[in-house]
Amino acid sequence: MSKKYNVAVVGANGAVGEEILAILHEVSFPINKLVPLASSRSLGKSVEFGNREIAIKELTDTVFEEENIEIALFSAGGSVSAQFAEAAVRAGAVVIDNTSHFRMDKNIPLVVPEVNPEDIAKWKKSGIIANPNCSTIQMVQALKPLDEAYTLTRVDVSTYQATSGAGKSAMEELVTQMKDFFSFKLGDSEHKAFKHQIALNVIPQIDVFLENGYTKEEMKMVNETTKIMHREIPLSATCVRVPTLRGHAEALTLTFAQDVDANEARELLKKAPNIIVLDNPSESIYPMPSISLEKNETFVGRIRNDTFSKNMLHMFIVADNLRVGAATNAVRIAQKWVEMEEEK
Repeated sequence: MSKKYNVAVVGANGAVGEEILAILHEVSFPINKLVPLASSRSLGKSVEFGNREIAIKELTDTVFEEENIEIALFSAGGSVSAQFAEAAVRAGAVVIDNTSHFRMDKNIPLVVPEVNPEDIAKWKKSGIIANPNCSTIQMVQALKPLDEAYTLTRVDVSTYQATSGAGKSAMEELVTQMKDFFSFKLGDSEHKAFKHQIALNVIPQIDVFLENGYTKEEMKMVNETTKIMHREIPLSATCVRVPTLRGHAEALTLTFAQDVDANEARELLKKAPNIIVLDNPSESIYPMPSISLEKNETFVGRIRNDTFSKNMLHMFIVADNLRVGAATNAVRIAQKWVEMEEEK
């Protein structure tokens, strides 16, 4: 019988933490003991796991050792990971971190299991495995099989990112603004989560602007793709916040070292792990955020050749950012880690 593990979920009552718990249950992860962790403000609250309610424990430097935690999934923000991840490692746990804090550390693997599962083996150097940014994960899942077949020379991407990428309060802000719109008082509606009104609007800014004119979110896509794919692929991103609640969409323009055929590329993507091709434009079948909700796959469609260059391909991809872009990827890393540990 396979071993069962003591698993902690840090930020268990946050948007991503709740999805991690749901997926751990869905995949029947080998759990001996589940310990939901959050700040002292959440004491007295509980989380749902399957048909059970489990009380939240306070996140402290000593809780990982006290609970004999072996796998710690962090999703409570970069500052929390910076403060507590090393305590979990010292207690003997492998940390799978869903924040940006450790992603570009050269000693910490940045993993998308469908793309670079072999990098998980590098976890012992630091005790930590980093989960990439939501917009990066779904993109590289689609890039990998096409890069292997045709060799990518450039990627241009525009994203259409849901408000949930900015947290629960951002989702609530969109809902409040829409209510205010129907009450004819949208002009008076507050906007704290975003620089501008998000209802009935799109905002071409996610995170802060850097000196090069790109935002931090856009440069995450550039730098993380290089680390995950193990080579520098010229990439330019424009990241846009749109008034949807959940599900990130991306329009990709891909340039290859050789000519590419859209039909052949479509078949390659159909065979790729955890990708579903939805591509029948004549019947209005293509990926949309509404299709991706609570799904663990990345949806790809609108696959077509460029009208001028034979080595260019265009496509549209969508995934649930709280699942594929965060929780699902973290749990898949944990599953692969377990497999590798048990193979020893």
